[in-house]
Amino acid sequence: MTLVSRRLFLKNLGVGSLVTVVPGNFLLQSVKATQDLSDCASDLPDLAIQTARSAGAEYADIRVCHYAWQYISLRDRVIEWLDDAQDSGFGVRVLVNGVWGFAAGYAYSAPEVNRLTLRAVAIAKQAAHTNQTPVRLVSVPVYQASYQTPYQIDPVDVPFSTKMDLLFSLNDTLLSKKGIVRANSFLYLAREDKLFCSSEGSRIQQRIVRSNGGFTATVASGDDFETRSFILPPRTSGWEHVQNAVMLDQIDRVAEEAQEKIKAEKCPQQVRRDLITMPSHLWLTIHESVGHPTELDRVLGWEANFAGTSFATPDQLNRLQYGSKLVNFRADRTDPGGMATCGYDDEGVKTMSWLIVQQGRLVNYQTSRETAAILGQSASNACMFADSWVHPPIIRIPNLSLMPDPNGPSLDELIADTKNGILIDGNGSYSIDQQRRNFQFGGDAFWEIKNGHRTKMLRQVTYQSYTTEFWNSVDAICNPAFFQLYGTSDCGKGQPYQTGQMSHGAAPTRIKNILVGVA
Repeated sequence: MTLVSRRLFLKNLGVGSLVTVVPGNFLLQSVKATQDLSDCASDLPDLAIQTARSAGAEYADIRVCHYAWQYISLRDRVIEWLDDAQDSGFGVRVLVNGVWGFAAGYAYSAPEVNRLTLRAVAIAKQAAHTNQTPVRLVSVPVYQASYQTPYQIDPVDVPFSTKMDLLFSLNDTLLSKKGIVRANSFLYLAREDKLFCSSEGSRIQQRIVRSNGGFTATVASGDDFETRSFILPPRTSGWEHVQNAVMLDQIDRVAEEAQEKIKAEKCPQQVRRDLITMPSHLWLTIHESVGHPTELDRVLGWEANFAGTSFATPDQLNRLQYGSKLVNFRADRTDPGGMATCGYDDEGVKTMSWLIVQQGRLVNYQTSRETAAILGQSASNACMFADSWVHPPIIRIPNLSLMPDPNGPSLDELIADTKNGILIDGNGSYSIDQQRRNFQFGGDAFWEIKNGHRTKMLRQVTYQSYTTEFWNSVDAICNPAFFQLYGTSDCGKGQPYQTGQMSHGAAPTRIKNILVGVA
C-alpha cells in the first residue's frame, strides 16, 4: 500500500520558502478512523512477532503508526511558520537475553518487517555483551481493544482556508487596537493513529486527536515593549475546541492588559511576597518541579537530557515531604481532554489514575514495565510513549495535576485573605537546575494584592525558590469549581529528541513568603 506523504515547511513566507514533497511506500493510503488500521496488512504484526520469537526473543512488540499534524503561525499578517505533514511507519522492539533491541522503517511490507525485526534482534544480541543487569518486565493483561479520544470535527481535515481566516482575523483585530505594534497568532492540530501488537497477545488500536491555539499582542513605549497573550488550553479534542473558545472575544481584554502592563511599575527586587498563582501559570511550575523529577528513568539516572536527573531518589519514597499537607499531585492518563490522555500506553498497559504526592508526601513515580520491576512494584502505571514510529517509547509525564481543596475558598475569598501578595497569570520564562531543586519562574501578567484587594498591575516579576520549599509553602488552594487544565504540546526529552504532550491542572493556589525580584 502506498501513501504520498506531504510535508510543507514555509519559513518567513514572502521572503523565501522551502517546499519538500516526499513520496514513498508508506503505511496507509488514507486514515479516516482507527478501524482502518485493522485492515492494513493485519498479518504483518504477526510476522514481526513470529520472526522475533524464532530468532530468540523472549518478548516482542510492534507499533504501526500514522501521524498527521499542522502548526501554523502568523506575525503581523505574514505567515511566519507553516508545518503541514503526514508521516507513517512501524517500529519493532524486542527483548533478547534481557536486552532491548529496536529497529524501524517506513516501507510496511513483509520483506521489510522481516528484515527490520531481525535487525532489532541483532542489535539486542550485540548489546548483550556489555549488559550486566538483564531487563525484567512486570506482567500486563492481554487486551484486544480500540480507543479514540472524543471529538466532533477532525481538526486536520478542516479546510486550510478556515484556519487561515481565523489567524488573519486575530492578527487584523489585534493590529487595529490602539498601541498594538505587533500581533502573533498560531494553531497546533494533530491526529495520531496507532496499532500496537505484542508477543503476549495484545492488539490495540488508538486514535488521538489534539487541538491548541492562541495569540500575543505586543505594545511599545520608546525603547521598551511588553507582551500579553491568550493561550487556548491544549486538549485532546477536535476543531470544536478552537471554535468554541471564540478567541476573537478575548482580544479587547488582552489589548487593554498589554497597555496597562507597559505602564506598570517594575517588581521590587529581592523581596518576599505571598503568591497567588492562577492555573494558567502554575501548570509550568508543576511540569518542571514535579513532573520531570518523578519520571523514574530520570530518578534512576538513565535520563539526564534537558535539565538533568532528579533529587527525588527511591530512598526518599514514602519519606520525602514534597509539599504541605494540602498538596496532592494526581497523575491521570484518563483525564477527559488531557493532552496525555489515551486508552493504553505504548507498551500496551491500560491507562489509569494514581497519586504521586499524597498529603505532601512522595508516594509514587511514573513507571514503565521495566522500571516498575526495579522499584518492586507489580504493575506499570502506563507512562511509556513514543512521539514517532522511528523512536522507541520512553517514560513521559502523564497528565499531572495539583488537586483542589474540597473545602477551599473561592478566588475572591483567597484574594481577600491575602495582605501582601502578587497574583500571577500565564507562563513566561523559567530555569531549573540539574537536580530539579532550585528554580526561577516568570509569568505573563501580574497584579499587586494589598490588604485583600487586587490593585495595580506590576511587570517583570520572577520568583525564585527550591522545589520542596515552594510546595511546602502552599497554605491555600481554591475549591474544585476553580480547577482548570492547561499544559503543553512540545515537552522535549531524550536523545534522540522526542516531543511529548501532557496537561497539568490546578485551582488558584497561594504560596507563602516566596522570594520575588526583577526579571
